[in-house]
Parts: sequence; C-alpha cells; structure tokens
Amino acid sequence: MRFSMRSRISAVNAGAVLLGLVAAACPAVPAFAQSSYPSKPIRLIVPFPPGGGTDMIARAVAQKIAEQNKWNVVIDNRPGAGGNLGVDAAAKAAPDGYTLVMGQTSNLAINPTLYPKLPYKPLTDLAPVALVSSSPIVMVASVNSPFKSFAEVVAAAKKAPDSFTLGYSGNGTVAHLAGEMAENAAGIQLRHVPYKGAAQALTDVMSGQVTFYMSSIPTLLGHVRNGKVRPIVITSAERSGQLPDTPTLAENGYKNFDAISWFGILAPAGTSAPIIQKLNQAINQALKQPDVAEKLRSEGGDVLGGSPEQFAQLLRNEIPRWGQIVKKSGASLD
Repeated sequence: MRFSMRSRISAVNAGAVLLGLVAAACPAVPAFAQSSYPSKPIRLIVPFPPGGGTDMIARAVAQKIAEQNKWNVVIDNRPGAGGNLGVDAAAKAAPDGYTLVMGQTSNLAINPTLYPKLPYKPLTDLAPVALVSSSPIVMVASVNSPFKSFAEVVAAAKKAPDSFTLGYSGNGTVAHLAGEMAENAAGIQLRHVPYKGAAQALTDVMSGQVTFYMSSIPTLLGHVRNGKVRPIVITSAERSGQLPDTPTLAENGYKNFDAISWFGILAPAGTSAPIIQKLNQAINQALKQPDVAEKLRSEGGDVLGGSPEQFAQLLRNEIPRWGQIVKKSGASLD
C-alpha cells in the first residue's frame, strides 16, 4: 500500500486479531465444510453497471482468482441507488462465503451519512475480506482551456466568484466531495453541475460548456492520453504513476489534502473466519500477479491488498471522516 493509505490503516497483526474477533462472533464451522469450500460458484456482486471502473477492477481480480484456484467466480452486476442496492443484497445474503461484494468509498464510507435511511450498516452487516485498489480523483479541463494549473484556477475564481463551472457524476460521490474539499481549502466557489454519468459530462467539458470536471483516473485516463482533456490537479497525497506530470493539491500548498476512491471485497457479516482467510489469501495472491497489477495500474489504480483487519480499520477511520465532509457539504439523498 502506498503513502496515504498506510497512514489511514493501523498496523496490526491481522491474522491473530481477526481470527480472534470473528471466532468470538461466529459459530464454529465444521472442518469438512472448511476444507471443501468452495464447492459451488462464488457470486461477486458489483453494485454498478458493466463497463465502469468498479466493474473492471472486479472482473480483473475475479478472473485471476478463478484461474489460480480453479474456482468458479461469477460477476453479478446490481446497479442502483448509488451502489446501495448491490451492497444491501450482499449484506442480506447467507454468510456462507458464496456471496461477496465489491465495495468502495462511496457506498461504504460516504453513503452511511449521505442516505439517512441506508438499509445496511457497513461496520456491522459486512465482513471485510481484502482491499483491492485505490484511485485519486483528477480535475480536468478542455485542452483548449486557458487553465493549466490549479493556481490559475484559484486566481481566476477569486477574481470572479461563481463564474466557472465544475462538473461531476452524482451528488455525494467522491468526486463531488473532493471538489467541495478543494474549493473550501482554496477559498473559492465554483458553480456545480451534477451529471448522471460520465459520458455527457466529458462531452461538455471537452467542448468547453463546463469549465472543469472531476472524476477518478480510470474514468479519465484514456481521454487524457488521447489529448481530449487536460489534467489540472489530483487529490491524492502523492502523484499518480499514470499521471506523473500532474501535481497534487498538497503540492499546491494544501497540506494533508487526500481524497481518493478505494475498492475492496467484503462478505456478509457472520461469514466464518477460515473462509474469510481463504478468500483473503486468494485475493492477495491474485493482486501479486504482474498481469493483474498492470491491468489495474493501466486504468489509473494503485494495487493495495492486505489483511481483513486492515480493511476493517480503514472503514472505522473513513466512515466518520467522510461523514463530516458530507455534513459540511449539505448533501443528502433519500
């Protein structure tokens, strides 16, 4: 794990701690059940449509797990309600190790505050298995835009408040809240333009109808490489290997600024410790393979991995952190 993620996940002896915690909370599983797992297909729910960044990450990891272990891992796309429908389906599934979900910052750390009636509780209804990857948010503009740096954005926005527009996909998303954080840190105000998806937003920013657009690197990397949009700044604590020439907000003088999307696999709460550990080992093994790591990096992601307890600690840290940001933004969804 890199830089900021290390600082946000406590260093613990995951094996001993997790086995003790889960053993206390879960009924014992017969040895024959443990050794025969899995004896049928494993369903990995992706709470977003096919073709998106979360789906790409899930498929890359699931395919390698299946290849290496001779398991049958099936992707089940369950989009809707900002990822809540798919995560809720996993939270309510039988805790037998045959239903997993690819969760991320939005539906695990942001939505508990954004949605007053969220049907699941990430800390009690789900069992973290392993972190998979992370990705910064990047602000882009049209290649024809006069803006080439965040300092220029700040200077122009201070001279003419509310004169420039900032697009993002969906209220309460990481991109939206990262934009709010950047504005607050810089003391500027941009006019927000929320979109239902990236396609129209990218069309508008490339044509100059929207001044800036914020999204994850996987969403924007191809357009940057094709010369369709210009990256201005990224929101991670350090520069991205995929956009090495794009400075961070921290480099622009906004110390400790760090807002990223992270992705990880979870099971329903109550899933036995041996099954969690077996899945964790399979995921970490898959992430160590050069083709999987290169696939994730080529899409703008950083490979993570690690123990279930590290993932659990991240959730305990991130839910209140993002909750404060949501409350400050005033965002709320039914």
